[in-house]
Amino acid sequence: MKVAIFGGSFNPVHNEHINIVKAAINELSLDKVIIMPSNITPAKNGRMFASARDRLNMCKLAFKSVPETEVSDFEIEQSGVSYSYLTCRRFVKRYPDAERYFIVGGDMFENFHKWKYPEEILKCVTLAVCARGCGDRLNTAVKDFYSRFKKEVSLFGYVGKNVSSTRIRVYAALCESITGLVNDEVAQYIADNSLYYIYGAKDVKKTLSQYRWRHTVGVAVTAAENCTRYNVAERDAVTAALFHDCGKELDPSPFCVPDNVPLPVVHQYIGAQLAEKVYRIDDKNVLDAIKYHCSGRDNMSPLEKLIYLSDMVEEGRDYDGVNELRSLFQTDKEEAFYSALEQQFERLKTSGLPVYRLTQKAYEYAKEQRNDKQRKN
Repeated sequence: MKVAIFGGSFNPVHNEHINIVKAAINELSLDKVIIMPSNITPAKNGRMFASARDRLNMCKLAFKSVPETEVSDFEIEQSGVSYSYLTCRRFVKRYPDAERYFIVGGDMFENFHKWKYPEEILKCVTLAVCARGCGDRLNTAVKDFYSRFKKEVSLFGYVGKNVSSTRIRVYAALCESITGLVNDEVAQYIADNSLYYIYGAKDVKKTLSQYRWRHTVGVAVTAAENCTRYNVAERDAVTAALFHDCGKELDPSPFCVPDNVPLPVVHQYIGAQLAEKVYRIDDKNVLDAIKYHCSGRDNMSPLEKLIYLSDMVEEGRDYDGVNELRSLFQTDKEEAFYSALEQQFERLKTSGLPVYRLTQKAYEYAKEQRNDKQRKN
């Protein structure tokens, strides 16, 4: 008998999870795959998390059409942080005479040596590794794995779409369609239970043009996908992104705006007021990220920098220099922040438009910080 575990946060479970399991069953001739939602996953704190029970229920809906699967609540019932080595020990006791596998994606496989007690896991199971778009990296990872652990792995060749659970959560938070990304019943479950939803998203969507809303969604996805690099909670990042332009297309006259604010900057103040007074956002850090996302300011918080940059590099942006800024954003976030401010400052100066005092201060502060860093190096 061949049995495998397929574990993860499944936050939420999506179509590629299903496809990976089907491929493993077919290519490795598995008799059973145990789907194992984790209770609390190490290193994923700060994400928008559905409850353990909701993730278990979604897995049951997603895999009910795959007869070789069984959805287990073992890790959920253990409470606390879910560690694979403990699950694998239980797996051995349940299936002592079976060929036991543990299914992982190529990206997880590359970091397997960082898992807690990886040697203990390998005493219990053989890793079944899905290629999933890793290419030559996978070959290198397999060689490194053997060199480190002196163990073989079982490869199966399914290479599917690069579906992002983060993007699905953002779409659900903003009431965007997730059809085609998750099982239809899972999509309905998420909608019926308002999983990941951020209060006010439906109303903000109604007040914005289609173009502005697409931009808002793009900023939210970019911010969510990069929030861990800034040590920012995913919900804070998506919330700030949702409201950052909510005042963009409104008449500014009813709102309280500081004196001498250039017209293109006014909406950041309107957005912060709406977020606080209408949508009941009371987190000052989130409100400040909305309030200064356009102008910047000196000594910005990580969340403020994240929203400022996400606004400039989201996937819908198309202007000279944006691709270079996107690349820099992925490799050196502080240098990207300085470069973005420098671009904004120079663009305003050369166009003859007024440079808002906060933008001037933001640029000077970032330049001073950058120079100090270079002197120290």
